[in-house]
Amino acid sequence: MIALSLAEISAVVGGQTHDIPDPSVQVTGPVVRDSREVVPGSLFVAFVGERVDGHDFAQAVVGAGAAAVLASRPVGVPAIVVEDVQTALGALARHVVQKLGTTLVALTGSAGKTSTKDLIAQVLQRKAPTVWTPGSLNNEIGLPLTALSATEDTRFLVLEMGARGIGHIRYLTDLTPPKIGLVLNVGTAHIGEFGGREQIARAKGELVESLPPSEEGGAAILNADDPLVRAMASRTKAKVVLFGESDEADVRAENVRLTDSGQPAFSLHTPSGCSDVTMRLYGEHHVSNALAAAAVAHELGMSAEEIATALSEAGSLSRWRMEVTERPDGVTIVNDAYNANPESMRAALRALAAMGKGRRTWAVLGKMAELGDEALAEHDAVGRLAVRLNVGKLVAVGGREAAWLQLGAYNEGSWGEESVHVSDAQAAVDLLRSELRPGDVVLVKASRSVGLESVAQALLESGAEGEVAAR
Repeated sequence: MIALSLAEISAVVGGQTHDIPDPSVQVTGPVVRDSREVVPGSLFVAFVGERVDGHDFAQAVVGAGAAAVLASRPVGVPAIVVEDVQTALGALARHVVQKLGTTLVALTGSAGKTSTKDLIAQVLQRKAPTVWTPGSLNNEIGLPLTALSATEDTRFLVLEMGARGIGHIRYLTDLTPPKIGLVLNVGTAHIGEFGGREQIARAKGELVESLPPSEEGGAAILNADDPLVRAMASRTKAKVVLFGESDEADVRAENVRLTDSGQPAFSLHTPSGCSDVTMRLYGEHHVSNALAAAAVAHELGMSAEEIATALSEAGSLSRWRMEVTERPDGVTIVNDAYNANPESMRAALRALAAMGKGRRTWAVLGKMAELGDEALAEHDAVGRLAVRLNVGKLVAVGGREAAWLQLGAYNEGSWGEESVHVSDAQAAVDLLRSELRPGDVVLVKASRSVGLESVAQALLESGAEGEVAAR
């Protein structure tokens, strides 16, 4: 964070100083909520969680060099005490962002947010120092913490914004007002909480409503291929830039194809020129993500050639998102277990089919959470798609939702041993260990709560053990 005195921070957040002998002392380190991340000069934010109370670590973090604690009660060490820690954290982030004058890019969508954010960050880094959301820390706590990690050198701040209801994105944009806003898509993720895709579109559109008008540099980057996103053009005073495969898109892809290994390639067309892209990521769904990143970069002054080079060299910065690893025995593990919704499930299955040409493929799938009344139909549809894509074997892991996945596959014609329902992750591991053979490709995917990343990890460890045994 930029250096601020404890007195200034206290004034910004409306707090009271306690046990601070010298209010002119500056916070020169990062603002953190994890006591293990404290370094000299840090500001430690004491949240009260379900299992852990950050206030209990106050003595330890000051002993480790923290300048002070942002707390909701006195803690016996230098502290700025506020009524609500989360509100105070947001106020501090707003103050720092305004003081820096950094160009802020915000993005949202039902699927692909984190992958696209990682692409934008890697492209913009080619132009100037860039700070971006780590992983999926896109809520009312993670977003201000990311904003506070910006420094005087930061030119671009890329923030992912998540929402679980109406008003959530509006709250986040109030904390960190964006100049450029990107909406990727409106899908069915969290549809059970929102109550329908129209409500999801209403919530996501709060981002473009927050943008400054075009004459002040505001730009809304919208998906031309998604009707609900494209319709958001009427909700903003900012300049509208369309991306997609539509002929009407300002930034579009032509000649889209997949390499033999399942990596997308296409010709990138922007208002300033054209250039070819071959990505290191896997799956055709990354074409839309890449176009979104290209539209942002073009708006910020990068040429088509610069953008194409950056996209061709970009990798995945976040764990468990189409993370492809080949074992010594030739088995390929695709760990996409961070999260799942119907759109990302379909994209991952298509990527598996592309990667598995001439090889035996496995889809190890689990529950997609928060689908409400759509849960049965969506799980059934994913099971059917696995069959239509000729996935060699479906392993449905878990309870009721997994049974629906297998039922969909069965009703689509997957009889015999082409699909199987197992009770838990360990049962899936046991099955795969006994049946995998060199050259197989295994996709592992489910909602985060299912924890299927343990299956991918166990299979990778099995491969390493096999290599040692062979030697």
